Amino acid sequence: MIGITEAAMGFGLMVVLLFLGLHVAVTMLIVSVLGASLYLSPALVEAIGTQFWASMEDYVLLAIPLCILLGEILVRSGSTDRLYRSLADWLNFLPGGLLHTNVGASAIFSAVSGSSVATAATVATVALPSFRQRNYDERLVLGSIAAGASLGNLIPPGIALIVYGALTNTSIGQLYAAAVIPGAVMTVLFMGTIVLIALARPGLVRQEPVTDRLAVRLLRTVHLLPPLVIFVIIMGSIYTGWATVTESAALAVVAALPIAALYGRLNVKMLHECFLATASLTAMSMLILAAAFYLNFVMGLLGVTPALGAFVASMNATPLELIIALTFFYLLLGVFFETLPMLVGTVPVVFPVVVAAGIDPVWFGVFIVLMGEISLLSPPVGMTLYVIQAVRREGTIGQVFAGTLPFFIAMVVMTALLIAFPEMALWMPRQFYVQ
Repeated sequence: MIGITEAAMGFGLMVVLLFLGLHVAVTMLIVSVLGASLYLSPALVEAIGTQFWASMEDYVLLAIPLCILLGEILVRSGSTDRLYRSLADWLNFLPGGLLHTNVGASAIFSAVSGSSVATAATVATVALPSFRQRNYDERLVLGSIAAGASLGNLIPPGIALIVYGALTNTSIGQLYAAAVIPGAVMTVLFMGTIVLIALARPGLVRQEPVTDRLAVRLLRTVHLLPPLVIFVIIMGSIYTGWATVTESAALAVVAALPIAALYGRLNVKMLHECFLATASLTAMSMLILAAAFYLNFVMGLLGVTPALGAFVASMNATPLELIIALTFFYLLLGVFFETLPMLVGTVPVVFPVVVAAGIDPVWFGVFIVLMGEISLLSPPVGMTLYVIQAVRREGTIGQVFAGTLPFFIAMVVMTALLIAFPEMALWMPRQFYVQ
């Protein structure tokens, strides 16, 4: 058993090692091995293999590679290009024009891919060529793409929600339900930000007249159906009780194959590329998760959870004070770390504190994923910013940083709304699940 001082030293060591550039999985393993060796028994170090195997046997983790594969199939099927064009037909009338299409397309693609990085790469690839021919402020274009991509993990079936659920034994179905309204509200906030900028600085955007006939635009609306059908399959199968979270992801992959075939993109070469990309991303994610589970195992034996609980009780801090402190902590941490390292590196330490303070684990899951998404917009480490710059292949990363500032503020406002109105995240789980 260790006290709060030793636990704080271990967390501090982990943060320092991350700052030095070590991989997050290596960092967690180093801290875990040191803790087991110094305070427990070297035999626990030899049990790493057993713990890795036991943690990866969790059936729900199969949803991660399936969600990644689903996103890869949809990207390579060409459905995203058609989705973007269809949304442009109906969102172009708003102040800000095509910028709203970046956010709308990201929100819909997020609802089927579950990845912010994949959303950023996909929407940037489709959108940037369209804007090069129009008189929009480039920083605002880049910022709207980055903002839309940040919806990737928050809107179900976000991979970060699966990771949080697996780390904390929280119902992923409840997390999905809890994230729906915050995801929709954040989408509206982003679009509202664009409207305000367009009204305040009309020279930064371009309002284009609708030239296509209504019949043509209605015909193109059919391309909105594939991602919406996938989303209904995932959410509908879960909440009707027909499938588990993992099975719903598998059903969605099966449904994506005829969509790719319909667009003429389904072939062996395409599937081979999808499988390779999925294997690479899954291996990286699972290594981090396995290390996080081993860290949880060691922390449990060291008695970190009761030590943190006793520390919180001694502080006499209210749940609101604790959440405000964690907000500033994660905003600072997000400057240096992206979503997954921040999530798996802090949840094992922070979650016992949150539970001891009486904060709802489902609400906290939405909160911490939102904080992780803010990190994706935070220079100098925001992953989506560099993905967009890589697709862009011109200009400087500083222009991407500048474009995200209004949307960063919108996400901070969203965080304040989530704290002020927790029912935003808790209402839907209470409708679908008996408490």
